[in-house]
This record gives sequence, C-alpha cells and structure tokens, in this order.
Amino acid sequence: MSIIISLVGIVVVLLLAYLVSNNKKQIKIKPIIIMLVLQVVLTFIFLNTGIGLFIIEGISALFTKLLEYAASGINFVFGGIANPKEMPFFLNVLLPIVFISALIGIAQHIRLLPIIIKYLGLVLSKINGLGKLESYNAVASAIFGQSEVFISVKKQLGHLPDHRLYTLCTSAMSTVSASILGAYMTMIDPKYVIVALVLNLLGGFIIVNIINPYDVADSEDFIEVQEGEKQTFFEMLGEYIMDGFKVAIIVGAMLIGFVALIAAINDLFSIIFGISFQTMLGYVFAPFAFIIGVPAAEIVQAGTIMATKLVSNEFVAMLDLSKMTELSDRTTAIISVFLVSFANFSSIGIITGAVKGLHEQKGNVVARFGLKLLYGATLVSFLSAAIVGLLI
Repeated sequence: MSIIISLVGIVVVLLLAYLVSNNKKQIKIKPIIIMLVLQVVLTFIFLNTGIGLFIIEGISALFTKLLEYAASGINFVFGGIANPKEMPFFLNVLLPIVFISALIGIAQHIRLLPIIIKYLGLVLSKINGLGKLESYNAVASAIFGQSEVFISVKKQLGHLPDHRLYTLCTSAMSTVSASILGAYMTMIDPKYVIVALVLNLLGGFIIVNIINPYDVADSEDFIEVQEGEKQTFFEMLGEYIMDGFKVAIIVGAMLIGFVALIAAINDLFSIIFGISFQTMLGYVFAPFAFIIGVPAAEIVQAGTIMATKLVSNEFVAMLDLSKMTELSDRTTAIISVFLVSFANFSSIGIITGAVKGLHEQKGNVVARFGLKLLYGATLVSFLSAAIVGLLI
C-alpha cells in the first residue's frame, strides 16, 4: 500500500508542476522519464545495496573525520565555555563550516573544482534536455551555495532570457552547498543527506523541464565562468575562512530570530486558538505528507516539520525533527530527505539579493517570479521525498 501511495505522490507532484507550466506543449517527456528512472535506481542503490551502503559509509566517514579536524580548531579557541547541560549548537554544528569552506577554497584554487563542475555539468546536459549552462549551474550550486554560484556566471547574467534565469535560480534553491553538508550530518542521518543531494540535483531538472520547458540554441549555450582577481594561496585561504565564518554567523543569527519568533507565535496562537502555530501548519501540510508516503498516524507531526522548514529554514526544522524520537524510521527518512534543500521563503530574498547585487535589472526579474521559484523548489523537495518513500 505504501508503494502505491508514494507512486500517487510522485504523480501528484508532477501534475502540480504541470498546472503552472509556461508551455505545456513544449514539455520534453523523454528526459523527464530518464531522470525519474535514474532517481529510482540511484536511491535503490544507496539505500538497499551493499555498494550503496559502502559509498554512503565512506562519505559519512570522510565528513566525520573533517568534523574532527574542525573540532581541533574550535576547541582551541572556544574550549571550556560550552554549557554541559545544553548541546553547543553553534560550536558543534555551525563553526565546522569554517573549515569545510577553507577546503572548498583550496580545491577551487588548485583548479580541481572547476574541472569537476565543468565535466559533470557536461554529462548532465546530455540527459536533462537543458543547456550546458543550466547543468553547470546546478552542479556549481551544490558546491558554492545558492548566492555565491551567481558570481561564477556573472558575465552571462545580463544576456540571459528570463526563462533561463528561472532555471538557474530554481537549481540554486533546490540544492544545498557543500560547506554545510557536515552541519546537516550532525543533525540527521548522513545517508539521507547524501541521497537528497543526488535526488535534488536530478529533481530540479525534472521540475523545471515541466514548469519551464524550452530549447537552447547551440550558439546561445556557452559557459563563460567569472574568474576573480588572481590571489595568492594564503589570500584565498583567508578569504574562504572568513566567508565560512560569515555563513556560520548568518545562519546562527537566523536561527536565533526564527526560533524565538516561532516560539512567540506558538504561544500567541495557543492563547487565542488553543493550538500552536506549528501544529496548525502541520494540519495544512498533513495531506502532502501522506501522499509522499508518511504513515497516516504521523502525518500531522511530519507536516509540522515540513511547514516549519518552509516558513523558517531547514536548520530549525532539523532541530524539531531530532526531538521527535517517537517517529518511525520510514517517516524520519522521508522527512529528512525533504529537509535537505534551501527551499524556504527567506531564500527568495537571498537569491534576489545575490542576483540584484550583480545585475540590477535581472534581480528585479527574480523578485517578480520569487513565489513561483519557491513553488518549483518545494516541488523538488516533495519529489525527492516521494522517491525515498517509494523505496524505503
């Protein structure tokens, strides 16, 4: 029965994308089917085979070791100040971003990342029905993050038609940056972080192929990556370390604001309506939780977490999920995968601001399709979660 429900969920997600399609007649069925099959096959391999388990354990062990290295620096600076009664979230979860950001900078400096991004994007462009630039951007988004990625294609922003810009922005919002993968892995099972990363990459192509189908002429499909001013190794290292620290501080500030605000709103709703704001949202999202495979008895709790992620961010939702130890393994798996993306209201402002800072006119374009951008990215999360529900 759960398989049938998840299949229905996948169909519903695709139909919801179809309803807002810009050009229903131009939708390319073949690449959509190919990528759906790839999603199912890759999810099955990761979650149900020895090879997949080996890969996931290897990646998880790598990030565990990286977090241990990061802890060495954190303990040197902040050792002894943590409250033993509380988990030091900022120290254990956010500050390791600084070290991982430094590693990304090194890989970028030695020209390893550009090679990976270029050729992986080239392979993806052969199967996704989109252009090379779109494929490059999707891979680069998973490395650099939803705002930084636009710097790398700065030279092309002014020449992009609106429909191609929508695809680039949807990819950026649907994925997560490599620098915070370690942070996620301290909060939810690492295997679901890895699975979500792969599913969201393909799912983003599927959803934009339905919502925003188009053809790209070869003459228009080129990748001109913006290169920054040539830096020495230590200049680059200092810049990436500071960037990582800025990300940690920004996420921490957002968590303080959102957690406090939700607590206040919950109390206000409890006084006025006798039910918390998050629980109310849980009932709204409960049907969506059900169609992606969450057991009926847990759909309100699952819907609450999903709604929390949408109105605040994935960190707040992951914190709530970690407290719900009574949820079944199936629900935990489905919701964990749903949470691994930047699809939330605040991301509209982040992406709009990033593009606007590079090109004023295109930033205004992004602001106009902001809600449709969030709609598409959220459908990507639902699709990924439904695929996991089908195979878990």
